[in-house]
Amino acid sequence: MGKSNDPEAQKRKEEIKKADVRLLAQLGYKQEFKRDFKPLEVFGIAFSIIGLTPSIASVLFYSLPNGGGPAMVWGWLVASAFVLCVGMSMAELASAMPTSGGLYFWTYAFASPRWRKLLCWIVGYANTIGNIAAVASIDWGCAVQVMAAATIASEDSFSPTSAQLFGVYAGIVISHGIICCLGTTILARLQTVYIILNVLLCMVIIIVLPITTPTEFRNTPAVALGDFTNFNGWPNGFAFILSFLAPLWTICSFDSSVHIAEESSNASVAVPWGIVNAISVGGILGWAINMVLAFCMGPDLEALWDSDQPMALIFLNSFGRKATLALWIVVCIVQYMMGTSMLLGASRQTFAFSRDGALPFSGWLYQISGYTKTPVNSVWYDAILAIVMGLLVFAGDQAINAAFALSVTALYIAYAIPIAARFMGENDFKPGPFYLGRLSAPCAIVSVAFMSFMGVVFLFPTTPTATLGDMNYSVVVLGGVLFLSLVWYYIPVYGGVNWFTGPIKTVEKGDPALEMNSFGAQTNYSGSSSNYR
Repeated sequence: MGKSNDPEAQKRKEEIKKADVRLLAQLGYKQEFKRDFKPLEVFGIAFSIIGLTPSIASVLFYSLPNGGGPAMVWGWLVASAFVLCVGMSMAELASAMPTSGGLYFWTYAFASPRWRKLLCWIVGYANTIGNIAAVASIDWGCAVQVMAAATIASEDSFSPTSAQLFGVYAGIVISHGIICCLGTTILARLQTVYIILNVLLCMVIIIVLPITTPTEFRNTPAVALGDFTNFNGWPNGFAFILSFLAPLWTICSFDSSVHIAEESSNASVAVPWGIVNAISVGGILGWAINMVLAFCMGPDLEALWDSDQPMALIFLNSFGRKATLALWIVVCIVQYMMGTSMLLGASRQTFAFSRDGALPFSGWLYQISGYTKTPVNSVWYDAILAIVMGLLVFAGDQAINAAFALSVTALYIAYAIPIAARFMGENDFKPGPFYLGRLSAPCAIVSVAFMSFMGVVFLFPTTPTATLGDMNYSVVVLGGVLFLSLVWYYIPVYGGVNWFTGPIKTVEKGDPALEMNSFGAQTNYSGSSSNYR
């Protein structure tokens, strides 16, 4: 008899489902989604957004001019270790309070009563703009890679214009919107496909690239691991830190696992381990890919830096044109999958924030399609805003590159505040199944300090002699959005300060789901709505 027909297995699944529903009810929310994401698929959404090979391809222009091989190898190793600390701190909160609102919900639960509403508002908006920027940066990278495939196929006779790039980009975002409106079951099963393709692509790079690379493009260990190359003019130490944007952009947006918590089975276990495993696997495989690239990219880093797509040129030198084109198409497909998963996670966060009435048009956004049982309006809201952000391309390369930095800086604001609030606010945190014990506070200190530092670093321009066209526009976009959100909060009569109350209960007192857990015992979570309402 198959496992699916095993009465004990079915009973266990039902117990887990009831426990998920009741824990969510104790956090204040009724169950509105289908819980079709299995633990592997919860890992899959974060891992597919990390993307690795296509992500590294999209951000090589950060590491190549700011250290070259040493930045790619050692910078990745250092940065990914810090990101793992961030992920573990977030995983503890996700285990205790697995809800789609996640970051802003935790902020309200843990912050002091005086500041909780304002901080909850700021985190929610930073998370929203960070997720939309992540959609924009991933899909922009996909558009660039699609055009790189066209350039390879044309034997370098084709060079896309900004308008052509934007057209491809808009088409990609729209197609992702259509996919993310599908039913939860389909979206969950797609994650397994994404995992398989991602890992296979990584294996091809790690195993095949060193074998096929000609001798003239093979670097010695001294060159690959120690020859620091600095094209942008910052002091070498600061340039090395700037190169961190490559691994930090790649291993980011892992909060997407949090945002599908209400669609996950055994969420208090699956979500935190999905986050930690995605960061760990992504960090190890990404380091191996960067190591291989450092040894196989040849000594002429300036030529790579000047190319439209450095990784495509590395492949071209090693595989030849036809094989590179075939492999590059797979890179484009995997990057496309990243965008689908990112928009999926972003739409769930938008849905949750609108459920608590914080976003403009919240009444329209807080709706679930009766046919697909997914938040279709939230999907298109994020997709349209991502397309609008793509218009930055017409302001220049540095303007559109702001989306890459913004997707890190905005999310780090949203990540750092609830982690800090847990230890600084007046609350009675009770951990879930994932808990670091005595390492919890040191890990949180390292996480918040690192994110605070890097959040400032990534607002610096590419070069110390930046002109108007070379400026880093992240501070303008991020500052503008946060400023407008604060205006919206404090505006007299109509502002959020007059009506925003934080998380709004959607379950009533006396709901059966509030009474007992699935094993017949009274449940007592620090996330219980009675603790923060």
